Amino acid sequence: MIVNDTSGDRIESIGTAEAIEAFVPRIGRSVSLDHAAQLLGVSRRTIYNRIRDGRLQTIRTMNGSQRVLIDSMISVVDGGGGMSEI
Repeated sequence: MIVNDTSGDRIESIGTAEAIEAFVPRIGRSVSLDHAAQLLGVSRRTIYNRIRDGRLQTIRTMNGSQRVLIDSMISVVDGGGGMSEI
């Protein structure tokens, strides 16, 4: 997976869990549903399905937006059998 950090630098060929963890200091403890889909390499619909199935945990912001907890993304990638399980 190739990702860009917030400074625009490319981070080449790192695993999905490492890519997610690379964003933690910059974005806090949660990400938007679109960003979660991008980081996990799945569609937005898949993110909604995994939230409904209980595989991903979310929080609601004060304005009602739903955000995916990074810890739940990491646990799905690390302990959930890899990306095929997402």
